Amino acid sequence: MNPIKQRVCTHYESPLGTMLLAATDDGLAGVWFVGQRYSPDTRGWREDPHHPVLREAVAQLAAYYAGERAGFDLPLDLSGGTPFQQSVWDALRAIPSGGTTSYAEIARRLGKPQAARAIGAAVGRNPVSVVVPCHRVLAAGNKPGGFSANGGVVTKLKMLEIEGAVVNHTPSLFD
Repeated sequence: MNPIKQRVCTHYESPLGTMLLAATDDGLAGVWFVGQRYSPDTRGWREDPHHPVLREAVAQLAAYYAGERAGFDLPLDLSGGTPFQQSVWDALRAIPSGGTTSYAEIARRLGKPQAARAIGAAVGRNPVSVVVPCHRVLAAGNKPGGFSANGGVVTKLKMLEIEGAVVNHTPSLFD
């Protein structure tokens, strides 16, 4: 992993909950739902809603949630991940809006067909939710599987619905 870079942050009230956005001098470094699993330690971060990358990220997220934008055009700083995690996050960026894939398929694409669980762990650690579309990765049988954001599978399904993706899902008591 690379050294921690100075980060600035802001909050965005999305239709699915409050999000924390972070940027470094190199680009957007984080988009998390507040309170989600694997939330960052924000001590030492400076709040700066006027930072150009954060302002543009908020504008693009608002357009995405309004159904006016299918993808994102932002500089990213994914240097906080391991080389393996970065390769998985790059694979996530190749999944088109409205499309889905599986952990096993990403493992095959990366030439690591036995690594579906490791792929799942890397997907779960994606620091740039929505922008790097981890919600487009489904479990076997085209089922939603887990999602580390607040609301879990329900949030994931809402994001896929925004994009027009078709997912097999029968609600359960655990959703």
